[in-house]
Amino acid sequence: MRRQNHAFADWVVLSMIVLLLILLAPFANEQVGMSQAQGSHVASVPGPLSQAFEQAAREFGVPSTLLEAICYMEGRLSDQDGDPSVDNGFGCMHLVKNRHRDTLGRAASELKLSVDQLKLDLPSNIRGGAAILRDDALQLSSTHSLPSSLSDWYGSVAVYSDSTTRSTALMYANNVYKILNQGFSAPDDHGETITLAPQAVHPHITTSAGVRGTGQLPVGCTLDNKVDYAGAVDCILPPQTFDCNVTAKNAPCTYESAQRPNDYAIDQIVIHDIEGTAPSALNVFQDPNSGASVQYIVDSDGTVYQVLHETDIGYHAGNYWYNQHSVGIENAGFDATGYRWYNATEYLASAKLVAYLLQKYHLPLDRAHVVAHGTIPAPSATATPNHVDPGPYWLWDYYFKLIHNQGVALPDVGTTPHIFTLQPKSDQHPFGSQGRETRANFGFFYLYTAPSTQASRIIRQGRSADITDVTNSVEPDNSYYYVAKEKDPARSGDTMYQIWYGKEDQAHASPTNLFAHASLAWLAVPRGAAVEGQGILVTLTMSGGSKPLIYGRPTTDATMVLGDAPIGALFASGYTVTEDSTSNLWYQIDYNHRQGWVPANEVSLGPDAPNQPVQANPSPNPSPNPNPNPSPNPNPNPSPTQNPDPTPGIGHD
Repeated sequence: MRRQNHAFADWVVLSMIVLLLILLAPFANEQVGMSQAQGSHVASVPGPLSQAFEQAAREFGVPSTLLEAICYMEGRLSDQDGDPSVDNGFGCMHLVKNRHRDTLGRAASELKLSVDQLKLDLPSNIRGGAAILRDDALQLSSTHSLPSSLSDWYGSVAVYSDSTTRSTALMYANNVYKILNQGFSAPDDHGETITLAPQAVHPHITTSAGVRGTGQLPVGCTLDNKVDYAGAVDCILPPQTFDCNVTAKNAPCTYESAQRPNDYAIDQIVIHDIEGTAPSALNVFQDPNSGASVQYIVDSDGTVYQVLHETDIGYHAGNYWYNQHSVGIENAGFDATGYRWYNATEYLASAKLVAYLLQKYHLPLDRAHVVAHGTIPAPSATATPNHVDPGPYWLWDYYFKLIHNQGVALPDVGTTPHIFTLQPKSDQHPFGSQGRETRANFGFFYLYTAPSTQASRIIRQGRSADITDVTNSVEPDNSYYYVAKEKDPARSGDTMYQIWYGKEDQAHASPTNLFAHASLAWLAVPRGAAVEGQGILVTLTMSGGSKPLIYGRPTTDATMVLGDAPIGALFASGYTVTEDSTSNLWYQIDYNHRQGWVPANEVSLGPDAPNQPVQANPSPNPSPNPNPNPSPNPNPNPSPTQNPDPTPGIGHD
């Protein structure tokens, strides 16, 4: 009897094993088939996210590799804690609910899930993205069938982009297929590493023949190819309403018609953020009472809108000389929380635009010529406010790499002893070391009163802990001359560099005085974040013993003084310009967080100041007064226009 019970138990166990193998056989065959057909990796012990991609692929017939590539590009395998993008997209598949489309609502309806679940649960978000991709593919197909190969999904990916224009939709699809061909390996929010092997896939471009974009252009905009930048949406302002050279005297206006670069050289590209969306920026720039205008706007979906001709002078920089000599680009997002808003598509579109401008105007790819709005000085010490955008989360090194990938050479001018450039690791990759951009990508670096991070920071203009107060910090890719350096004794791993820095050391005096005085301070630089820098080493000097003055623009005007520096102070200069309508030579320097300008008669080249300057042009400020402000108008208007130095009304912009 005992032997009979033992045999029966063995038979039951064997039967259960056979039954389990029979039940699992179709699943195993299907999984192997999907992997072979689509080139997807199959983890030996797949984690939750790997399983989510495979299960969504089987459920909706979308290649898992494609889902992985989109999830990586849009959200770096993260749900971003449920936070929306600037165009109200959620999760790594960027399901949106905005003025163009409502893929978030459609996915919720099709999957019978709540909208919150799609926002907060990554596997559900991936299923939602797969469902929308399937819908887009079926709608695009003339036979109402799914693509037969990964190459044939190209058109469907372009539709999935939700882009306003066809050119932007194709740019999106091209970038997804670039990721497919390159592959990636990155962690998700829970530490699971997703590895996509390079696919060696060639997209079938013809599948995008029916892609036209959403076509829902903002009011006052059209696709007519009457633009400077191919593919941009034409939102160019009518001169009879906005051109200060055309409108009636004292009427509101926002820009000046000109014939640049014939009448004014274009020396710089200015990078702004909107402090909002592209439509909000258009609302401002299409209002003649705003006093603000810019050449280009880049939306979060990569769409580029042109507002002004490049030949014209926009009011965007808050400094008239910079307006005259630059092209301005507004990017959708918010400076204080840029890690939530600036996305891969926007960076790529903005980089392609900058590459075009640099090549067109023969400008080098460096921070002296591609500048943040936040590094443009106010024209004088009495002019406020200065700006901070695009802020501490704009990834300059990543951005420059994208520009370089568009065929723009990096400058090869050698290095200068004791000049260093900040290139922190947190600035190299779009989404940080954990697979997405976080607060750890913060890119402002602070100065201290002594060579230790335990010392107090130098005085700042504001009294609160506002991260957008840039009066005691610097940002990546700007260059500085260091007098000394040593390891941080507080064991932070930082190196302390002693540099000359223009401090607003009377900002809290009564009355407040924003005139800056350069003195030595200690900059804390993370390990490996400083590289040998490029630039012209200048020593400030002045005959007669007066302190050299620092100007807010290269203009012979005593009211345009920002501050001063002691004789012998050393700075890195990015380039020189000749003052408009004169032969006066000026050197641009990185004075503090912002640029400054010094005339050649205050400059000698190299670390040792000779008794005589290298070029003695007429002194732009014969007065020895270190805080000149003889005019009640800190922004005199050298042109016949009504509004030469406006402050745009878009947040911090």
